[in-house]
Amino acid sequence: MPTLTSKRHKVEDLDAVEFCFQQGWTDGLPVIPPTEDRVLAMLKAADLKPDDQVGYIENRAVAVSAEKVALNAVMAGCRPEYMKVVVAAVQGICDPAWAYHGPGTSTGGAGVLMIVNGPIARQLDINAGDNLFGPGWRANATIGRALRLVMRNIAGSKPGLLDRGTLGHPGKLSYVIAENETESPWTSLHVERGFKKEQSTVTVLAAQGPQQFYNQLSNTAEGILTTCADSMRVSGGIGGQPEYTVIIAGEHMKTIAADGWTKKEIRQFLFEKTQVSHEHLKRTNRLAGAVQPGDDKKMRSLVAAPDDFLVVAAGGKAGAFSGFIAGWGSKRSSRAVTKEVK
Repeated sequence: MPTLTSKRHKVEDLDAVEFCFQQGWTDGLPVIPPTEDRVLAMLKAADLKPDDQVGYIENRAVAVSAEKVALNAVMAGCRPEYMKVVVAAVQGICDPAWAYHGPGTSTGGAGVLMIVNGPIARQLDINAGDNLFGPGWRANATIGRALRLVMRNIAGSKPGLLDRGTLGHPGKLSYVIAENETESPWTSLHVERGFKKEQSTVTVLAAQGPQQFYNQLSNTAEGILTTCADSMRVSGGIGGQPEYTVIIAGEHMKTIAADGWTKKEIRQFLFEKTQVSHEHLKRTNRLAGAVQPGDDKKMRSLVAAPDDFLVVAAGGKAGAFSGFIAGWGSKRSSRAVTKEVK
């Protein structure tokens, strides 16, 4: 049997949950006490040894061991079969492209949006439909919670200390969705990002909270996406975001697909229609300096390139709602990272 090296605490069963609160290990909600048998079951499910290094957070000089990930996955309420998804997500935030120090410490209050693709999403019943960002799915809630506990308990991202978010948002508790690949007419996100359809992946993004837009009047792709673009134009940090995630739900998905629009065409349209003049940005105090002649013709894009829009088919079938999520940071300070679930 593998040997665990974490410090052991002997407490009575009835006091174990309260003991975890007292140690500062929780996110404000009760946790499952990480007993040895539970931690070992988590490691076994992912075929990992306790001392296997899952990742290394260069900005924090922190090595993340499989044992520590398993401890936090247990506390979050994960089932053992969720562990390999948690591991892939941890590897994502350890990637230098995700640049942990920024989103892990910023006053901007980023959450970690996780988008799961491939067969694992369906095997684990990760929600891609109704109440997409809401409660009700154990896999969504506990996988995201496990990642945040890893950030808190291993990397030190505790509110008021390393985590300096001014406002934060509820996604910092758990922020997990799957893409609705079963009903989507489009190429799935992970395939667009270089993986095979039969592979399972997790994409992690430093992200702000989700915002809905509503359009039940349009029966064309252009009409729906015009509403989307208008809602997005001055959201986030206009002209500075590294990426935006665009969530297209059931009713809008059917309308846009019926017009034959691909994800590539959606991205190009949004890139062109979300540009804002320097004049508007200066008048609304989003850009420094006085308004100059010609500022009405100088345009700033929401993101650097069309491919910086990540288009995801997800959400309920009923209701003329879709949504978008601004990425955290400026320019390319933190990039979306996709890791295979092995």
